[in-house]
Amino acid sequence: MAAPCIRRAPALNGANTSLTEAPMSDKASPHSLFDDAQGIAFGTVMAAFGMVILTSLGFITGQMAGLAVLISYVSGWSFGVVFFVINLPFYWIGYKRMGLRFMVKTLISVSLLSALSILMRDWVSFDLLNPLFGAVIYGFIAGSALLALFRHGASLGGIGILAVYLQEHTRFRAGHIQMAFDSALFVVALIVMPLHLVIYSFIGAVVLNFVIAVNHRRDRYIGF
Repeated sequence: MAAPCIRRAPALNGANTSLTEAPMSDKASPHSLFDDAQGIAFGTVMAAFGMVILTSLGFITGQMAGLAVLISYVSGWSFGVVFFVINLPFYWIGYKRMGLRFMVKTLISVSLLSALSILMRDWVSFDLLNPLFGAVIYGFIAGSALLALFRHGASLGGIGILAVYLQEHTRFRAGHIQMAFDSALFVVALIVMPLHLVIYSFIGAVVLNFVIAVNHRRDRYIGF
């Protein structure tokens, strides 16, 4: 039987460290139901707040959320409704590829974001919001929201399902996959939106995907 991994605390003033040795497990314990609930709650609330920032400035973003925003701008339909509907085809993919647990968590996350994005329009408004600052802070907020969902075995549907699946089974990172989808979406946005809004939107998307690419790596983080 292999010896347990030992972590030794640094000695202070030459003190004996024999009593500070403790076994350290090389496996992460799974998240509890409460852990997952708070993680999904945090992720969806932060994502909804990010969408308030985004739509207040007239920006778009990537992934299915970006597609839903673009459709809502063009059609006048509610983002929350559009986002929920366009994600429907991806739940079957999520179930087949990632399992029932992932699919259920993702359905809950998408439903919460759809509802919260509608409700927050009456809860939050901005009298002053610099567009460059708004783009950057949106990227950080949305990135942290997606990280929370990914860490708790969920996503916000659509391209997020594909990105998480490919990261689990290939060498591609979730952030890089989402960046490719974002690029195609932004090309379309150039046709229907003013150039300066697309540029600010792209900055926000770069920040978001950078946060995910750096922080969501299975070779570094194993807690789920």
